[in-house]
Amino acid sequence: MFQKLLEDTSLSAITAGLVAVIVSYAGPLVIVFQAAKTAGLSDMQLATWIWAVSLGSGIAGLILSLRYRLPIITAFSTPGAALLIGALGIYSYQEAIFAFLVTGALILALGFSTGFQRLVLKMPPQIAAAMLAGILLQFGLQLIGSMQKTPHLVIPMAVVFLLGRRFYPTYAVIGALLIGLAISLIGGEVDTHTMQLAIVHPVMTWPTVSPGALVGIAIPLFVVAMASQNIPGLAVLEAAGYSRPPVTGILQTTGAVSVGLAPFGSHGITLAALTAAICTGPEAHKDPSKRYVAGVFCGIFYIIFGLLGPSVASLIQSLPVEFISATAGLALLSALTNGLTGALSNAEHREAAMIAFLVTASGIVVWGIGSGFWGLIAGLIALVITRSRLSEVLRKGGRGARLP
Repeated sequence: MFQKLLEDTSLSAITAGLVAVIVSYAGPLVIVFQAAKTAGLSDMQLATWIWAVSLGSGIAGLILSLRYRLPIITAFSTPGAALLIGALGIYSYQEAIFAFLVTGALILALGFSTGFQRLVLKMPPQIAAAMLAGILLQFGLQLIGSMQKTPHLVIPMAVVFLLGRRFYPTYAVIGALLIGLAISLIGGEVDTHTMQLAIVHPVMTWPTVSPGALVGIAIPLFVVAMASQNIPGLAVLEAAGYSRPPVTGILQTTGAVSVGLAPFGSHGITLAALTAAICTGPEAHKDPSKRYVAGVFCGIFYIIFGLLGPSVASLIQSLPVEFISATAGLALLSALTNGLTGALSNAEHREAAMIAFLVTASGIVVWGIGSGFWGLIAGLIALVITRSRLSEVLRKGGRGARLP
């Protein structure tokens, strides 16, 4: 196994894994900070929380990518962290830990259900691709917004990226990343004063059983994890050409890791949706069978960064926001293109796919569930209304099904 990994390893795959981790930290960590502030956590408890979600994301992604030879990227639930900002003002941290344990156990139990796997695999790929494109659209728009705010930084990154796509496609993102870092450092836009070097010393919190937290935190976390993370994450794999993702293995692994790390503050490890696209596209490797290496190194970087929790938090915060946005936008450009192409590939499904795309891109949140789930639902409803014999579509997975 190790020999095969060495043979398949490439600089582009390593970079894709690194970029995915950086992007996943850049925004979501701010949400974790807000939730921790609401709960009144100490610096060490916050560092432990970062360590737990990083370690869990790294271990799960590393195991799954090696086991299935697929670029399976796992991460902590960003919508879940946002949900906790309000919930931790109502329930104690100890009650929240109990809810984290229950959420992980529910996902683990679902992993033994073959019904869910059959349902996911029969999803029409055009609708899944449209949902993916809607999720990724915000990154393309943020790229343009960053270009307007800091043209001296983002325009050179974009030029280097486009030249790279023409002359050295595999290393286009690497070139953009390096030129952006150089410009930021030379221009003094990296806030080195906030950086610190420290290793986390994790502390465990004993859970307090709470029926209120079960209803107010655990169940919403479970729904959000499945609707806003796992289903879109599976759509990313589908859109990248991995038509039969190991749903059962993914849920069992992420559920088990979530339970094990819950006492340290991990609110749930799920499939990554947004950052996964960085590691599943051609930028990671031109050969799809070798992109699993990006998932392996993404897991390794998560584990390393998790051990340096306080240091990583300060490092990410020191980088310009526009640099992070531009790097993510450029890295996800091909994934966005592929999503739109896949969504419109079947003339009979275009209206439904476009509705799924628009609803997802709107960013609406209903009952604490993100737009990815509602885009999926809207697309399927549109498919029912515009086409008959939906059961045939689902039976054939939307692949080649001819509808009247």
